[in-house]
Amino acid sequence: MRWDAPALLAEPPETRPRIERTAVTRVHGTLTCYEVRARTALERTAAGWTVSPYRGCAQACRYCSARRGHRYLGLNTGTDFDSQIVVRTDIARRLRAELAARWDGEHITVGVTGDCYQGAEDIYRLMPGIVAALREAGAPFTVHTKSPLILRDAPLLAAAPGVGAVVSIAFVDDQIRRTVEPGAPSAQKRLELVAELNERGVPCGVAMAPILPLLTDSPDQLAATVRRVADAGAVSITPHVLRLPPGAREWYLAWLGERYPALEARYGELYGKGPDADPTYVQRITGQVLQLAARYGMGPTRPEQPLPLALPAHHRQLTLL
Repeated sequence: MRWDAPALLAEPPETRPRIERTAVTRVHGTLTCYEVRARTALERTAAGWTVSPYRGCAQACRYCSARRGHRYLGLNTGTDFDSQIVVRTDIARRLRAELAARWDGEHITVGVTGDCYQGAEDIYRLMPGIVAALREAGAPFTVHTKSPLILRDAPLLAAAPGVGAVVSIAFVDDQIRRTVEPGAPSAQKRLELVAELNERGVPCGVAMAPILPLLTDSPDQLAATVRRVADAGAVSITPHVLRLPPGAREWYLAWLGERYPALEARYGELYGKGPDADPTYVQRITGQVLQLAARYGMGPTRPEQPLPLALPAHHRQLTLL
């Protein structure tokens, strides 16, 4: 069964992307950055409150579920998402206003539509202002990243109450990482980052995400990843099987068809009913990871929350699902 990459991966029909009508465009090496004013800073999603200073991500992870958003900017969800980044330059100011006016006290996740410590952050330095705004409001928050650049702000993060960090490490096979996460640091560098953040007083857990069906889901691969995450001192681990929403689906499956054509038929079976893999498969894989993690005293909690020394097996399973 062949998966075709449809028109959304091609260049948009307009020669000038819609985002250019309202943005200041600047080129920084291989990155094109569209500087815009944030219409809103706090965004409500099914998972709760989120804040994202960037849309798009130069780490170029094939599976990134945020890719779809680039369509609405007149950009494609493939190479444009990887190289054309929307920068919300006034997001800290906007965030302060919204924390005072509409925030309800719930937890906030930072860095959803693009890694908040990707290369553009080294240029624009938006995160110190975001961290300061959240700290001043007493907001509990978790920063999601793969980038060692977060260490620049470790003193600010360590001083904030209710803060945590989550580093994504789904597998430790660097050969696969170089093709599916070409712009991201190696697993070894991310493991070192987990250890460094915890040493600097920033509680850091790991999102084992995404586990790639038929590529990084063997018992040996899962065990090796969990063991190394535990050795790095992660305070929590939460497994997630690959999701393929529109945008990510086309880009990831185009890569799969090129690199691993023999797996296309099985992916068609696993993802034939939507963006989520077959529930039986998801439960089996996540259950295996949680059992492995339990041996090291880890569970799927937010890193800023204290982790019990031991959880009953049934409680761990219910927490995840």
